Amino acid sequence: MRDRELEKNGIKMSSLPSEMREIMNILNKNYESEELQGVYDAYMYARNCHAAQIRKTGEPFIIHPVNVALILARLKMDVITVKAALLHDVVEDTDVSIDQIHEKFGNEVAHIVDGVTKIDRIELSKSNLDKKAETILKMFFAMTKDIRVILVKLADRLHNMRTLDSMKPYKQKEKATETLQIFAPIAHRLGIHAIKWELEDLAFKYLYPEEFEKTQELVDSKRATIEILSTEFKASLLSELITNGVECEIKGREKHLYSVWQKMRKKGKTIDDMYDLIALRIITKTESDCYVALGIVHKYWNPIMSRLKDYIATPKSNGYRSIHTTMMTHQGKILEVQIRSEEMDEEAEYGLAAHWAYKSNKKNILRQQKWLKSLAEWYKDYQMGLTKLTDFQNELMEEDEVYVYTPRGEVKHLPLGSTPIDFAYSIHTEVGHHFAGAKVNNEIVQMDYKLKNGDKVEIIINKNRKNPSLDWIKFAKSSGTRAKIRSFFKKQNRDDLIEEGRNIIRRVAKRVDLSMEKVISSDVFQNLIGDVTNFTEEDIFMKIGDSKYSYDQIATLFEKEEEDEEDLIITSEKQVKSNNIVFVNGESGISVKIARCCNPIPGDRVIGITSKKGITVHKINCPNAKNVTEGDTVQIQWGDNTNEMYLSKIYLESSDTSGQVVKDIVQKTREKSVKILEVNTKFDDNDYVIYTITVQVRDRKQLFDVMGYWKGLKGITRVYRTKGG
Repeated sequence: MRDRELEKNGIKMSSLPSEMREIMNILNKNYESEELQGVYDAYMYARNCHAAQIRKTGEPFIIHPVNVALILARLKMDVITVKAALLHDVVEDTDVSIDQIHEKFGNEVAHIVDGVTKIDRIELSKSNLDKKAETILKMFFAMTKDIRVILVKLADRLHNMRTLDSMKPYKQKEKATETLQIFAPIAHRLGIHAIKWELEDLAFKYLYPEEFEKTQELVDSKRATIEILSTEFKASLLSELITNGVECEIKGREKHLYSVWQKMRKKGKTIDDMYDLIALRIITKTESDCYVALGIVHKYWNPIMSRLKDYIATPKSNGYRSIHTTMMTHQGKILEVQIRSEEMDEEAEYGLAAHWAYKSNKKNILRQQKWLKSLAEWYKDYQMGLTKLTDFQNELMEEDEVYVYTPRGEVKHLPLGSTPIDFAYSIHTEVGHHFAGAKVNNEIVQMDYKLKNGDKVEIIINKNRKNPSLDWIKFAKSSGTRAKIRSFFKKQNRDDLIEEGRNIIRRVAKRVDLSMEKVISSDVFQNLIGDVTNFTEEDIFMKIGDSKYSYDQIATLFEKEEEDEEDLIITSEKQVKSNNIVFVNGESGISVKIARCCNPIPGDRVIGITSKKGITVHKINCPNAKNVTEGDTVQIQWGDNTNEMYLSKIYLESSDTSGQVVKDIVQKTREKSVKILEVNTKFDDNDYVIYTITVQVRDRKQLFDVMGYWKGLKGITRVYRTKGG
């Protein structure tokens, strides 16, 4: 049924914008007139609701929902999703209620519109992208019972990114950052590469404009050569395949700018080193033809066997199926060839959205269910404080996987770099808890062994083991593995942790003269420990008692800045004249305080901040010195400080938990005639040791000399001062 026939059924195609006509023609291939009428009605309803609204681009507002619906129609989504896309901004931007949408368009459409509306309403008081990313992801988790909510939101973000030029620069960067943090990773995890790649390139353009232009110039400089070689390779290979009876199509594949830049940046490659700029994709009719084509390609050109990857036999965890092989051509050029069937090619572009509406595909349904289950498990771990937002983002973005086999031949997909402990917990939590060792390819391996593609892994179990070891966390690549180990110990020690946390809050409340309830409900406390919307009071106490937050750390939140300062011993005119330690606006003899928030020392660039209690000296980059009006500051210069000593706090990160690092630090510090006053130790979420060391030094030169010593110690990964604040 073409346009004329649709108009016979009451759908006025000639009056629709071109994008809407394309939507109707796509749907027309698989849906009846009654269903198409429902889409048309949704469009007319949305157009009337948005009639008075204009986008920042100057276009009528309805252009946006129509383009969102078109993206989803091209993904072959069902009519319910397309109708929801057309209506997705109606509740948010007009007076229409979700109940009215439910009454007119039904429960499914209303559910999707409501989900997208709730995500759109997330607004934070501060411009904190990490916090906003966390909040949006939580909304996604809440909507995973119907993945179409996420798909509509992805399409909404894609069209907004396409029209981002109309926004102010700061807004462009904010949206681009959100896109890379949240939307592109989720598109990748859903296997929707058609959306993922475009989102990444658009975000790249606004976040790193100079790098974007440079990368584009580099790729353009190679484009003519690439096109000539691709055309030549395509013609000769197609002739060979047809001669051997393989019915297929060959396409050139162009690498996307963001992935080119990432590879150059992460792996230190130049554009000339990137052989996969030239790539061909062979698309066959059937799966069996893929392997016939592979044999012909390998016979025609010499394969680099170490680069052969069969994702048909062992699909990626997001469902991606294809054969990748790399060839050395007759001209001495390296060429990557991908081989897949038509169905696989469609799935590679559209991921979980492929065949949603009109093809029964049990594998796709099982894949969706598996992904949603893993998402729900991750969110449960996150709510319990067992894993972090960054863990989830990193695992979403992880391109590389390793596939290994159980003794029965079952394939397990794990993040690249996984170890036997990750494999054990992927089988079952109890298998992990009773881990006693592992055999890989029938040989005993160490716990830190990095699993390789094709390894056969057998876990040795000790049924008498009562509990896992916390030390296993440092060998685990997967955040899910770490979460399961942490969960065990939290369950075992729950009551003790709750009581410990309760005692910490009780002591803080007494010190700052507030009730425990007011301490917990205060903004500064909740900013420290994060969102606790779904936490009980016991959950909060357990989180505090889990050694993440100390009594001093919490109590300091309630102290005023003036109380967090230390007097310099400059109390009389006589002392100042003899030492001339600090000059204020060029004058000596003026009493000042040294701010303990940033601990400035001679050699640091400093500024004085005036208040009713006098002048406080801060490092010039201290956050507490920012946003101070010019009239409240004075110029500070260091004078003769030969006989004075100053406190400074240094932070060291170490992967060595043996205690040897502390001994080395003390020894090296003695050699430099620097006195250590205090050493505090804690573990971060990755089980690295963080040492906070308070030292006495004369000036910045002496401090950095000592820090240089420490940086050279075995096991030290980072040495730094904080700006303060």
